[in-house]
Amino acid sequence: MVLEDDQHQAPTFAELGLSGPVLETLEQMKYTKPTPVQIECIPPGIEGRDIIGIAPTGSGKTATFALPILHNLWNKPQSLLACILAPTRELAFQIASQFDALGSGIGVRTIVIVDGEEDRVTQAVMLAKKPHIVVTKGFNLRNIKFLVLDEADRLLDSDFGIAVDEILKNVPAERTTYLFSATLTDKVAKLQRANLRNPVKVQASTKYQTVSTLLQYYIFCSLVKKEAALVSLLNSMAQNTIIVFVRTTDTCQRFAIMLRILGFHCVPLHGKLSQSQRLGALNRFKSKGCKILVATDLAGRGLDIPSVDVVINYDCPSDSKDYIHRVGRTARAGRSGKSILIASQYDVEVMLRLEKALKHKLDLYPGYDPDEVDILRERVDEAARVTKNQLNEAAKLQKGKGGRKRERLMKSGDRDGEDDFDAEGIAAAFKKKRRT
Repeated sequence: MVLEDDQHQAPTFAELGLSGPVLETLEQMKYTKPTPVQIECIPPGIEGRDIIGIAPTGSGKTATFALPILHNLWNKPQSLLACILAPTRELAFQIASQFDALGSGIGVRTIVIVDGEEDRVTQAVMLAKKPHIVVTKGFNLRNIKFLVLDEADRLLDSDFGIAVDEILKNVPAERTTYLFSATLTDKVAKLQRANLRNPVKVQASTKYQTVSTLLQYYIFCSLVKKEAALVSLLNSMAQNTIIVFVRTTDTCQRFAIMLRILGFHCVPLHGKLSQSQRLGALNRFKSKGCKILVATDLAGRGLDIPSVDVVINYDCPSDSKDYIHRVGRTARAGRSGKSILIASQYDVEVMLRLEKALKHKLDLYPGYDPDEVDILRERVDEAARVTKNQLNEAAKLQKGKGGRKRERLMKSGDRDGEDDFDAEGIAAAFKKKRRT
C-alpha cells in the first residue's frame, strides 16, 4: 500500500491499539498525531506481523517500530526482547535514546553495543543486566523476539552486509522482523524474500523529492574561489545553524581547522573520529554550543538534528538521492529551511543532472556577493596554507614519535565536547604571520 501525507481524519495513537502506559508517555512527549507510516505499520506490528516499510528520513520511522515493541514489552515483560541493527554508531545511539524516551513509562532497559568501542568483557557485563532492547552496529544476539533492520539499504550496501547475513543465520526463526529502508533496492528486495514471512508492505510515498518548505539555491564561482565563497556565505549567516557537507574525511578535517583559524566556531563529523568525538560533536551542534557542523555523508541520513537553518553543499553530490538526504537535514517537521549548492565550472554537468532528477531548477542565491569573495580570498588562501602546513607536520609526526602532540594535530574533532587540537595555537601563528 502507498501512503500520501494528506490523510483526512487520521486516527489517534489510542485508536491504533497501543497500551495505556505507552499512550501516557506519548502524551507527555506531546506526540499528538501519528504519521501516515505509523498509522499503517503500528496495528500489524502489534499483531506480530512482519513489516516492510519504505519511508524517508523524517517520517517517524523509529517510533513506528519502537511503539509496537514497547506495547509487546508491557503486555509480556521479558528481557532481550528486541535487537535493532543500524548502519552507523550515531544512528544506533539516536535510536537507543528514542527507545529510552518512549519507554520511560514502563521502565525499558536499553543498551548500545558498537563494534570496536567496547571489549568483550564490557559487552558481557552490559548484556548481563538483561536489557529489553539492544541497539547495535555489529553484534549478534540469540533468543530475541523482534529484529529490526533500520536503513536497510545502507546496511546492505556497506561492509556491514556480511555481518547482517551472519546475524540472520543465528537469530531465531520464530521472530517478528521489521525492515525499514529509504529505497527498495535489489538487495533489500532479496532480503525481504528470504527472511520475512508474509510481511505487510507500507510505502510512505511514491515521490522521492525535497519538501515544499525548503528553499533551494546555488551559487557559481571558479574552483579557486570556492573556499572563499564558503567563508563569505558563513559570514553572511552568522546567526544561523549550518551544516556544511563535503565529500571526504580529509576535506572535513582540513575545513574544521581552517574555519577555526578564520574565527568560526565549528565542529567536524566524519568517520575517522572516535565515537566519543563524534557524539561530542553532535551534542554540541544539537545544543547550539556551536552553530557550524562540517560533515561528510555520515550526517546525511538517519540522524535527527532539529533546527538546522541552512545546509551548504560545498561538494556537489553526484547522486540526487544523496542530495535529498543532505538537504533533508533542514526544513523538517513543517519548518522552513535553505540549501545552497556551491558549484564550480567542473560541477555544471552534475548540477544539470541533479536538477533533471529533482524536476526542479535551483535558484541563484540572492545573498551571494562576488566582490566580497574577492576581498576575502587572500585571507582565506593564507588560512588554507597554514592549515596545509600544520597537517603536513602532523603527517610527519605520525610516521615518527608524536605521542599526544601527534594526536592533537591529527584530530580536528572534539572529545566529549572539549577541543582536541591546538586551534588557538594555529590561529595565533596565523595572526602573527599576517602581522609580519
